[in-house]
Amino acid sequence: MSSAQASTIEAAPRPATDLDALVIGAGFAGLYQLHMLRDKLGLAVQVLEAGDGVGGTWYWNRYPGARCDSESYYYSFSFSDELQQEWSWSERYPEHHEIRRYLNSMADKFKLRPDIHFNTRVTRAWYDEDAKLWHAETEQGARFSARFLITAVGCLSSANIPKIPGLERFKGDWYHTGRWPHEPVDFSGKRVGLIGTGSTGIQATPVVAAQAAHLTVFQRTANYSIPARNGPMRPDEVAKIKAGYAAIRDLARTSANGHPFLVNQVSALAVSPEERLAQYEAAWETGGLRFRASFMDLLTSKEANDTASEFIRAKIRGIVEDPEVAERLTPKDHPFATKRPPVDSHYFETFNRDNVTLVDIKATPILEITPDGLRTSEAEYPLDIIIFATGFDAMTGPLLAFDIRGRAGVPLKEAWAAGPRTYLGLQVAEFPNLFTITGPGSPSVLTNMPVAIEQHVEWITDCIRHMREAGITTIEADPVAVDEWVAHVNDAANATLLPMANSSWYLGANVPGKPRVFMPYAGGMARYARRCAEVAAHGYEGFVLRR
Repeated sequence: MSSAQASTIEAAPRPATDLDALVIGAGFAGLYQLHMLRDKLGLAVQVLEAGDGVGGTWYWNRYPGARCDSESYYYSFSFSDELQQEWSWSERYPEHHEIRRYLNSMADKFKLRPDIHFNTRVTRAWYDEDAKLWHAETEQGARFSARFLITAVGCLSSANIPKIPGLERFKGDWYHTGRWPHEPVDFSGKRVGLIGTGSTGIQATPVVAAQAAHLTVFQRTANYSIPARNGPMRPDEVAKIKAGYAAIRDLARTSANGHPFLVNQVSALAVSPEERLAQYEAAWETGGLRFRASFMDLLTSKEANDTASEFIRAKIRGIVEDPEVAERLTPKDHPFATKRPPVDSHYFETFNRDNVTLVDIKATPILEITPDGLRTSEAEYPLDIIIFATGFDAMTGPLLAFDIRGRAGVPLKEAWAAGPRTYLGLQVAEFPNLFTITGPGSPSVLTNMPVAIEQHVEWITDCIRHMREAGITTIEADPVAVDEWVAHVNDAANATLLPMANSSWYLGANVPGKPRVFMPYAGGMARYARRCAEVAAHGYEGFVLRR
């Protein structure tokens, strides 16, 4: 096909496998990308989704207590004022089922379902250099071809199930929080073991403890957590938010983390101890991620961070009644917010219950799962149910979960053997016309995700529009630009305290054998978006465009 033909929409009907764009995943990113390319550019687009419904990460995350840690009114799309005026959230922090209802409502409103193939898991995708097409194959053996391949697979969608000896012999039931069954799990009268105390474990623990006969929490790393202060959204609050959405969205896009609040531009070290304590107390009572915005230097100055870390440690010791348990729950090996800081509903209070036990598996490692429970180096724990709250093979895992091959058949797994290498988190050298929404090297998980997703989808849409208008057939990252961007991502991370959390999934440290590389861009969402806009304005500098 000539470049002139490639830049126009064919009038004749085409086979379902001959497409302009193929999108993998039907969560926030995939749904919006379908809408933008199909309804704004008039392209032939299909979405391939492994689940039987929309939702992406939230299709799979149905564990007890699963809810968003961004506030509902801004954990949502901003592109349609009609949508945001029609939809009303019921709680400050939405539960998983409400987020799915929201995404289903969006899919119905924009009539997206006819172009989504559900129960369709992609197993491999490869670039055909002669035809300048991407081909994808599914588990069922179906094949699709498209000019552009766009991954909307999410950053936290590849479940990390630890390889503990004996799991296959366990006589009870076991679950991973990221692959929870659609029907409720009954914990009544059960002895439950929960492994992991990251965000998912912190959310699940209070809910499971309230139902189970006994809950044993196996903790590798103690974690900071801020109370969510969750509650129903009052009608007057909803009305005020809807009336002020324009300003709310503008603020979110210009903030460092994609949230509609700004960081206090005062150093934690520039105020008196009394004033600092008052600021932390107020932020603690407000709850949620706003605590991170208490002072400007919590992520750049260890001395400043120590003041916040010690404040939270004191709170934990004040909440947990048993001093020994409190000490085990008190984080000491990383500064506050250098791992993704969870928000919780009565997590620390749960350890005051008589039916809850905390086991430190850093001091007494898990040796095996037995037919009747779990054995550490110190004791055996009889269990009826095991919950793996062990998180995800984050950021790169979803992209490496299927076989993607670029020019000359080079596997993405091989290209990223030493860690992910992208330009702007959007493209990979030697993989023409492959776009990775919120890929490694972009702000993604360090931000309010819908803001990052909308920015990426809109940039990709504008890029494809430019290519079609200019008669350009392919675009890919220049290797030199990739080198420079990877160096910049490392510099941005090293300018913060973030790399000090050695066990963080930001570094891939939760997955054995995974390269230790800081994956998201820590330079801030607003700064990143400006850079992307500059790249486009300068003729897509750093990309190789071919007719």
